[in-house]
Amino acid sequence: MDLNLLIALDALLDEGGVGAAADRLHLSQPAMSRTLGRIRKATGDPILVRSGREMLPTPYAERIRDEVHQIVTRAQTVLTPTTRIDPAALDRTFTLQCNDVVADALLTRLAARLTATAPGVRLRFLGEAVTTVDELRRGHVDFQITDTAPPHAETRSATVLTDTLAVAGHHDLPRDPSTWEGFAALPHIVVSRRGRVHDRIDDLLDRRGLRRRVAFTVPTLALALRTMTVAADLITVAPRTLAGPALPPASRLYPLPAPTPAVPAVLAWHARHDRDPAHGWMRELITRTLTGVGEGRVTPSGTSPDEAE
Repeated sequence: MDLNLLIALDALLDEGGVGAAADRLHLSQPAMSRTLGRIRKATGDPILVRSGREMLPTPYAERIRDEVHQIVTRAQTVLTPTTRIDPAALDRTFTLQCNDVVADALLTRLAARLTATAPGVRLRFLGEAVTTVDELRRGHVDFQITDTAPPHAETRSATVLTDTLAVAGHHDLPRDPSTWEGFAALPHIVVSRRGRVHDRIDDLLDRRGLRRRVAFTVPTLALALRTMTVAADLITVAPRTLAGPALPPASRLYPLPAPTPAVPAVLAWHARHDRDPAHGWMRELITRTLTGVGEGRVTPSGTSPDEAE
């Protein structure tokens, strides 16, 4: 039996269609269709059947989905050598998906360091997706940084930074946003990549019988902070540690009227990269950089004060 069929079967079951599986494995659709035919012949099961415009897995395919994925992941791990790497000789592109605040914190601290010590390494930043497509499982990104741990067992994660929320606004606001009444009275800018106007802050206000006026909804914090400079009474809720350095002139951070749960920054990657030394090196660098930001001990060059000396 051709064990490459397991890789193709894993992609077909994960993607749920020939076209997407072909894209993932860098094959043509006819080639993937022929491979599906070979899988059907080997298993004696149709695997995927058409239902309208969709392809649905058979009961047999549903039963073997997780086992096939585990076998493929284990095989990739076994065949990936674990060796030390020389960052100066590394020639590789890493794709990182995160919001603009995290991207700014990483880029400003890693740019000089990577240019000097790993000139062949390229970082490709992608904004947060507006869909729920799992880019890690599809292999489209190497790392994701979000505020929640991934739900899939084959995805690894680590909390690399814990931040708190604060109110960003002009240094001389007409109302004090540190009180619930002042906070609700001021016009808000809500940051949401999906354009949502209701979030956890509104739940806190609802419990106190208050409502806020959302004047603007924008996809990035950078745009929210820039908007504050043209309207002195606007405020937005932002992560204190990460947003602080990005505040425009004449702006400051105010405490929220009441403490809110901490906001974690969770670094996630797929298990197939666990034994990849280059991936592990970049993973450690990202972790060390963001952990240092949270502890206030990382310089803009990405090194600790001790290293900078």
